[in-house]
Amino acid sequence: MTSSSATARKALSKIACNRLQKELLEWQVNPPAGFKHKVTDNLQRWVIEVNGAPGTLYANETYQLQVDFPEHYPMEAPQLVNLVLLPVYILYDSWSPAMTVSSICISILSMLSSSTVKQRPEDNDRYVKNCRNGRSPKETRWWFHDDKV
Repeated sequence: MTSSSATARKALSKIACNRLQKELLEWQVNPPAGFKHKVTDNLQRWVIEVNGAPGTLYANETYQLQVDFPEHYPMEAPQLVNLVLLPVYILYDSWSPAMTVSSICISILSMLSSSTVKQRPEDNDRYVKNCRNGRSPKETRWWFHDDKV
């Protein structure tokens, strides 16, 4: 871990550790269909494999998500970063401490399954460049291009 990312990510609180251990145990007993947790020794960063649902644009494709948990999870939303194709996925107003990693994964699979076009957002490159310059995705001001929402 670089010094900049070490300072950006604080250690998990006791509540966060307990919650994540509980979620991890639940995942091992009842994993969401189409997802696989890649075992690491870092409770604060999970790497999850996503298999595209049959009959969708993403069928037979596998992607990796990196889930970074903030110090005060679950009171603060985790940040999901796709390691290959998908855009950064962050929960703001829609986040609830009652949500779990499994429920987020199911939402992502639903989002992928309903996708009609396989492409990144138009301004994705500019966004990625800004994030690499040290900006947190949580500080991003989002513009939505779909006027039907």
